[in-house]
Formats: sequence, C-alpha cells, structure tokens
Amino acid sequence: MTYSVVHPAELSQSQLDKWRHLQSETPLLGNPFLSPEFTLAVGEFRPRSRVAVLTEGAQVVGFFPYERQRMGYGVPIGAWHSDCQGMVQSPGLEFDPQELLRACGLAVWEFNHLVEGQTRFEPYEVTNARSPIMDFSAGFEAYLEALLEKGRGKYVRNLIRKQRKLAREVGALRFVYDSQDHGALRTLMAWKSAQYVRTGKLDRFAQRWFVDVCDRLFATSSETFAGVLSMLYAGDEPVAGHFGLRSDRFMAYWVPAYDRQFAPYSPGLIVNLLLAEAAASRRIQHLDLGLGEQEYKQRFATGTLTVSQGRVTRRSPGAALHSIRRVSSHRMRQAVKGLPSLHQAAKRARSTYFRIDAAIQRRRG
Repeated sequence: MTYSVVHPAELSQSQLDKWRHLQSETPLLGNPFLSPEFTLAVGEFRPRSRVAVLTEGAQVVGFFPYERQRMGYGVPIGAWHSDCQGMVQSPGLEFDPQELLRACGLAVWEFNHLVEGQTRFEPYEVTNARSPIMDFSAGFEAYLEALLEKGRGKYVRNLIRKQRKLAREVGALRFVYDSQDHGALRTLMAWKSAQYVRTGKLDRFAQRWFVDVCDRLFATSSETFAGVLSMLYAGDEPVAGHFGLRSDRFMAYWVPAYDRQFAPYSPGLIVNLLLAEAAASRRIQHLDLGLGEQEYKQRFATGTLTVSQGRVTRRSPGAALHSIRRVSSHRMRQAVKGLPSLHQAAKRARSTYFRIDAAIQRRRG
C-alpha cells in the first residue's frame, strides 16, 4: 500500500471519477458529506485540507479526506460541520491506520460521525450512536405507512392541519424544493444565526469560511451531488427552509430554520414533511437527520444508521499533548457540572462569549 497526500484541488479528474465510483460500490458511502464535491468545497476555503490517496500497485483503492491542525491534530474534512466521516474505499480494503496517520503527518485523527462499516477504524471507536433517518427506499407512501405503524399518525395529521391554517391565515403556500435564489439562502442563514444567538450556541455563519463553503455547495449541482435549498412561502412571505446536501440516493439534513413570527404554525416541521415527499419523488432513498435527541427527529425517523466517535493516535509528543488536554478538559467539565450554580454561570458565560465572537467575526467579514 502506498499513500500520497495532496490538497483537494490537486486531485485529477480520473481520481475524482474513481472516488465517485468507490462511493457507488458501497451504499453506506453514498452520503454526500463523503462526496468529492464536499471535500473540494471545503478545500477551497480551508488551506489545511488534505486528501490521502491510497494505491495498491497501479490501482487507486481509497481516499481519506481530513484537515491537519496544530501539533499534528487531525479532524475530518470540514471539521465538526460534517455529519458523516471516514475513508472512501474499495470494499474490504485492508490498511494500517497507524501507517495512514504517519503518511498524513498526523499524531491524532479524531472523529465524531464515523460512517458504519469502517472496519479498520473499529478498534479506535469509543462510543456508537444511532443516527435517525427517514427511509424512502420503498417510496413516500410506504414512508407514511411506516409512520402510521409507529403511532405517529396524529402527529402527521396535526402538521397537515397547521399547514392548512398557515395557508388560510397568511397566504397560499408554495414549496420550492431546489431554490436557486441566493437571497433566500441568506435569509435562511440569518434565521439560523438568530437561533444560535438565542440558544447560546456557536454561530457557524459568523465564520466567513463556512458561509463561503455553503455558497460553493449551493452553486454545485450534478447527478451525483448538489447543495439543495428548499423554501416554504406563504403568499410572498418566506416562512421556513432547509439547506442540505444530496448525492444520487442520500440526502443529508443540515441547516433547517424558520421565521419565528410564524412559530405557532410549526413551519419548520411542515418543511420536513414537504421535503420528504419531494426527495422521495426524486428517488432519494434516505434522508439522514443526523445525531440529536430533538423530538422532531424521533417523530420523523423510520430507521437509523450507526455512527461512531473516537480517535486514532500514534505514539508521539503531539498525541501525548492532545491526550493531556482532553483529560484536563473532561475533568474540568465534570467538576463544573457537579456544581449547579457554577454550571449555570458557565453556560451564561459561554453564551455571552459566542455572541461577542459572532459580532467580531461579522465585523471582520
């Protein structure tokens, strides 16, 4: 086995074609986050992006996209914005993860959404989780039947009732599955940023590189990959939307948001139902909702996929330093959680920090 490491932009057309072919050979690798287009988009704006190309003889057998940070610390391409991670490889490929990291110049490679079936990384998995999916493999009607069988008929009927009420009280509804309106994308980003600020979370859209990556993905469309912006309008008013990625058979749920003034109508949930129908009609088999305990994910899910969290490490100063930092951070978090008043103060401080950081990042952008 030989390893060559390149920037994503240095991949040849034949290598990109091979990458897509490897995805088509293994259904679990069909997630759009594992597509070369996602890696190319991130690579355009993240200079530390790399791809290790694995070759046996004259045959390319695998692609390992990643980002190399300080002290040889490696993360998946797109860092923690990617909901599916791992090696795109020939079925049954045997390789040594230690040799892979050495070739990549990494002391550690950490992952939190490792795709199922990555047998060579299994010894390094720490935890496994079930990621909910909407399964359309038998069509949209079969999906609805599955919801009914799981006792969610009342939930769906209530959404349909709210959908009619929204149309009656605000304006006729119009759902655009694949909007080409860049202004609508900016509207969606603004809704999501406001949600991040309200809930005290890191505002991804305050990071200029992430906005640029989304713009690049929005402008990308082919049979095997596209960034898909779906918008719901009541009259001429945009009320909710979703920006996600799709391959030829998978869709990844990524950035849902809505206008809060229409919250009583649950427009975000209405979008989910309309998106499911539209995706199924275009032969999308699964919509991966991603990890999370949100109630709506459990309500819409009719299946699950397994993803893993863990890290591959080599014996090196960088790996040792990373381990020390992880242990120290974990102990500090546990200590804070054990003191309710301190925990609440820490949460408030974290929320304030993210708001200030978002304002600074926007001013720089």
